[in-house]
Amino acid sequence: MEQLINPRVKDIQISGIRRFYNLVADKEDMISLTIGQPDFPTPQHVKAAGIEAIQSNQTTYTPNAGLLTLRHAIRDFYSKYASVYDAADEIIVTVGASQAIDITLRTILQPGDEVILPGPVYPGYEPLITLAGGTPVLADTTANGFKLTRSILEQYITPKTKCIILPYPSNPTGVTLTYEELKDIADFLAEKDLFILSDEIYSELTYDKDHVSIAGFPQVRDKSIVINGLSKSHSMTGWRIGFTLAPAWLSKHMLKVHQYNATCATSISQYAALEALTNGLDDPGEMREAYRQRRDYCLGRLDKMGLTVEKPNGAFYILPKFPIKQMTSLELGLSLVEKVGLAIVPGDAFSKFGEGYMRISYAYSMEELAEGMDRLERYLQSNTLL
Repeated sequence: MEQLINPRVKDIQISGIRRFYNLVADKEDMISLTIGQPDFPTPQHVKAAGIEAIQSNQTTYTPNAGLLTLRHAIRDFYSKYASVYDAADEIIVTVGASQAIDITLRTILQPGDEVILPGPVYPGYEPLITLAGGTPVLADTTANGFKLTRSILEQYITPKTKCIILPYPSNPTGVTLTYEELKDIADFLAEKDLFILSDEIYSELTYDKDHVSIAGFPQVRDKSIVINGLSKSHSMTGWRIGFTLAPAWLSKHMLKVHQYNATCATSISQYAALEALTNGLDDPGEMREAYRQRRDYCLGRLDKMGLTVEKPNGAFYILPKFPIKQMTSLELGLSLVEKVGLAIVPGDAFSKFGEGYMRISYAYSMEELAEGMDRLERYLQSNTLL
């Protein structure tokens, strides 16, 4: 019966991040710096709001788009990045940012449409593009500091281009785009009939410069879909709360896909999210400062090892380049596991443009990071990669 399965689904592979994580999960004495999950607990007052929602029987369906009070809080939260969105008609609360991306792509894509995204890139986009009938087009950003800029877009955009994905701050590189770089993109795309999907899930985790959103540029606001959520900012990965901000004419169609896909996000999680976005706006600060210290520590250690590294300005990842010619990134990852008990994600998990790189997540304690860096240094000192 397997031959009856949708071929688009059959051709999709499990995320390279998870494949590698699962491969090493049962190894003994392993330092794993693989998963992009905050190592902080959800803030206590947010957990309390979720508990209170259960105890007060807030366990029924909510409006399909989410609690209106939560959408108002999302509107207020995001107003620092772009002109105010209408809570009633331009915001949808979703089951995490992943579902937000899915309903967006299924709303806007038709078979044959092309979607440009920067490589290397988080592996969650390509399968959703494919499932929606689109064609992923990976733009090589490795010679440009991992930034998808106007000059690169000009090389890849075609009459078939329906959407451009801007995933900044970036997973796996931690790179962000500046105001000037985004304005250049906005000016270039202003008169083009295409969509911009801006995945800003790491917007609250930037270190040297504040986050800037493409939706803040009025010339492209009406064609931009912003994806965000609370998984990273408030360490709420398991609560599964994301949201979309998009013009009303588009949101009404996205809402139809969301309605039949999930009905609504979990009511309990929505009440916790409401607490996070009203009384917990400062919660990301402590985590952000810890990540900054961890980033600087990892940068210093990797630099002393002689590895080429693009300094991350956001998220909690770093993507050093390794001088490998005799092996692939996957082979290097397996060798690190076998010889020194260190698991970091092979760069080819993030498209072919990640080959030669390895992603390190610094969403781990300083003790784990120090041990991980020690093991990596020990490996490099005892192995010739050239």
